Formats: sequence, C-alpha cells, structure tokens
Amino acid sequence: MKKTQPHASDIPEENIVREADVQDPSNPASADSSAEPTAQNLADEPKLEGPTAEELADPTLIFQENLAVREQELAELSEKYLRLAAEYDNFRRRTQKEKESLYTDSITAVVKEWLPVLDSLDRAVQTVATVNDDSVKAIAEGVELIKKQAVEAMARLNVSEIDCLGQTFDPNLAEAVMHIEDDSVEASTVVEVFQKGYTRGDKVIRHSLVKVAN
Repeated sequence: MKKTQPHASDIPEENIVREADVQDPSNPASADSSAEPTAQNLADEPKLEGPTAEELADPTLIFQENLAVREQELAELSEKYLRLAAEYDNFRRRTQKEKESLYTDSITAVVKEWLPVLDSLDRAVQTVATVNDDSVKAIAEGVELIKKQAVEAMARLNVSEIDCLGQTFDPNLAEAVMHIEDDSVEASTVVEVFQKGYTRGDKVIRHSLVKVAN
C-alpha cells in the first residue's frame, strides 16, 4: 500500500514546532536577539550622571567641586573634634576639682578631731610653766616637745594657727565672745585669745574665740 504524507491540517497544533521558537545555535544573530534587554529592564537600571559639557571643557571644575566637598567634610570633623576636646577638658577640670575638694574635706575632718588634743597640750604647757619644781619642769619640756611635733605635723598638712592676738578683729577668722573697754589699745583690737583657731589655705577649720576691746 502506498503511504501518503499527512497534511498540515491533520497535525495537531500543539505538535507543530514553530520555526521562530527554535533557535539555531550556529546562528549568533538568534542568540543575541534573545539576550537583548527589554525597554523595561533599561528603565529599571540606574542612570549614571556623567560630567557636564562645561566640566568636560574645564577639568579643573571637577577638582574644585571635589575639593569643596572635602573641605566641608574636614570642617565638620574639625568642629566635632573641638567640641569633644572641650567636653573632655571640662570633665578633666571638674574631676580634678572634685578630687581636691574631697582631699581637703577629708583633712579638715581629721584635723577637727585633733584640735582638742592640741588645746590640751597648750593648757598643759601653760600650767606646768607656773611650777618651779624641777621634776615638773622636766615633764613640761616633754609636753612642749610633743606639742612641737604636733604643730609640725599640722604644718605638713598645710594647717596653720590663726595669729590674731593684738591684731584688728576679723570676723572671718575669729569670733568675739567678750568685749571690754580699754583705752590703751585701739578699738576692735583682739586683746586675748580663749581658744586658738586654725586654717588650711584659705579655708577656716576653726574660728578663734577672742576678747575684743571696744
């Protein structure tokens, strides 16, 4: 029996391979056409701004613009550095002042506790000075030596006695607990000290208790 070729109309449409769907690998034109970007892909790609015509004509314009940007960045960094340096300097000074204040307050608190001991030594020296007994004088010399050592220890701590006897009364350094009429001295003169006062630098640890002539 003679075989007849099937007519194109008799072949199902899904079995028909379109010539346009088959790419010939030997034909580079067909491969390139599939790799060509679409209009949508071109629209999605970022656009790089190139130099303007003026910048192309004068390349120094690009350098000047870059220099201006770098100078602005440098100015901002310099401002931040100066601000940080000022804050650190203020912090350092504040911390140093707090440390000095804490040290001074600590010394003041300790010295205040020792002042009654110095007062007792002063009274002991004044008492034994009125006795003529040789044995008592030897004790008095020992007490005076102890007092001297105590005063030297206070001096090493920058603590000094307020010298106000015979001086004009200063309410910042002394407290008047008695007033007398005495024409032999000028008015407001300290004529007697009942209790010695002490200072450390410009700070008064204890005011002197004095008698003042009007």
